[in-house]
Amino acid sequence: MRILEDIGLEVLNERALGLYEGEGAKVDWDLNRVYLSRELVMECLKTVPSKFIFHARNAERNKLIGGNAINFTTVASAPNCSDLEGGRRTGNFEDYCNFLRLAHSFDIIGFISGYPVEPIDIPPDTRHLDASLAAYTLTDRAFSCYCLGGGRVNDGIEMAAIARGVDRETLKKEPSLITVVNTNSPLLVDGPMLDGLMEMAENGQPTIVTPFTLSGAMCPITIAGALAQQNAEALGVIALSQIVNPGAPMVYGGFTSNADMRTGAPAFGTPEYTRAAFASGQLARRYNLPFRSSNTNASNCVDAQAAWESQMSLWGAVMGHAHVIKHAAGWLEGGLCASFEKFIIDIDMLQMMAETLKPIEVNESTLALDSIREAGHGGHFFGTRHTLENYTTAFYEPIVSDWSNYETWVEKGEKTAYQRANIIYRQCLKDYEEPPIDEQVKISLEKYVSERRIEIESQK
Repeated sequence: MRILEDIGLEVLNERALGLYEGEGAKVDWDLNRVYLSRELVMECLKTVPSKFIFHARNAERNKLIGGNAINFTTVASAPNCSDLEGGRRTGNFEDYCNFLRLAHSFDIIGFISGYPVEPIDIPPDTRHLDASLAAYTLTDRAFSCYCLGGGRVNDGIEMAAIARGVDRETLKKEPSLITVVNTNSPLLVDGPMLDGLMEMAENGQPTIVTPFTLSGAMCPITIAGALAQQNAEALGVIALSQIVNPGAPMVYGGFTSNADMRTGAPAFGTPEYTRAAFASGQLARRYNLPFRSSNTNASNCVDAQAAWESQMSLWGAVMGHAHVIKHAAGWLEGGLCASFEKFIIDIDMLQMMAETLKPIEVNESTLALDSIREAGHGGHFFGTRHTLENYTTAFYEPIVSDWSNYETWVEKGEKTAYQRANIIYRQCLKDYEEPPIDEQVKISLEKYVSERRIEIESQK
């Protein structure tokens, strides 16, 4: 609060500065700086919903954000992708669509939290139209748009309404599109991001506000100092959403980690990252806000480092009780690459993590006692009734339930996790079935994309 009051935020958006000032904040127009009192901030936070339903075009895929829920989402915004056969390559539309197909293949993925890999072979002015159309036809999950100006956000809102078959007034009451605003730490918020945030808030759609705070680089090197800055940036921007539209759903994002002080490169899955995730969850609960964290790693290949850093990140996110865990499957190279094999390995970890989160059943003591009697002295429990009735649910479900179409046991045992993940990802794409979509909805989406493409290209 002292950071917001005494140092302030640099806000590169005149409309936002005017809104802050109209609400009683002090604005230095020469410096584009806003100073927010703690009373103003706390008053704004009162109207943020502590939880909301995030609606998909398939109502069975609706997700609770807040409360006791944890939602795992796809890797997002990587400029490159990789797999065992094709190696590392620039993001493209074909790989983007294949990541969508993979995401649709696993129930553990709650929704699509952005472009899993950036389809750089599509013109940037109209890329969001093609990416959204693919997401709404290749999956039936909710989707995320980029918060780069009001125009792209408006297109995203319109397509979300078409995909769900509702009007925009209904959409205002039923959040169906999500986005992320990253502050340019330290203490700077750029104009296009705020244009998008204000458009989302006006239309009742949620924004995840996530400061990009790396200790020693964009914020103080101590965890306490980094968290103080993260908190100031997140709360200052969330306050703007409530000035625009009190009650607009928002999510508090935490991404605090540390930089490698020898190279300046981001480090992830570190003790500092995990501790910051714990504390960020506590901060979000202090203000009664839904919380976002991430599954991250800094490894350059699918190896043990990638696995242990992801495991550390996941434990921090889950034990910090993040309601949205972004980049949960597929993140590699500190976010520079989306890996198909890493996606599969992460899915395996997410399924195990989800299993640990299930409440322990305490009403089976009689069955357990019968099992002990049945096994007797010196016996085994493999064939007891208790084992046979519980073994399929007592552990996480394997990704592939039938290996009969693959190699022999010896051949499988010779393969690394990386190689096995490649086999599974290829098989998932072969087995993929496009989810049903109302034909008129599909036609309406395609029509909107076609008309908007012509409009955008005519404005160049």
